[in-house]
Amino acid sequence: MAVKSSITDIDAQIEKLRERKRSMIAKSAERFARAATKSGLAELEIADEEVDRIFEEIAARFRKGEKKGVDHATASPRRPAIGGTGAPAEVYHDS
Repeated sequence: MAVKSSITDIDAQIEKLRERKRSMIAKSAERFARAATKSGLAELEIADEEVDRIFEEIAARFRKGEKKGVDHATASPRRPAIGGTGAPAEVYHDS
């Protein structure tokens, strides 16, 4: 016999899922913030519109790879540094 859930039980489940969603969003934001800080992007003055455009391009690239079955864990997302010093290349944006 199936157990009926009360409205209170369902509301509690919904609240747990909302909290789980908030936690996942916060962890994702922290992950991207660490990457931006590590790469030096956090220190650059880049317009929000430019950041949005760049992230859209990155997302499109990874979505395109998912359709083709590309394993992004093994693909090198970075270009080699010019001059071979290993230092990150500076990127200038005209805005």
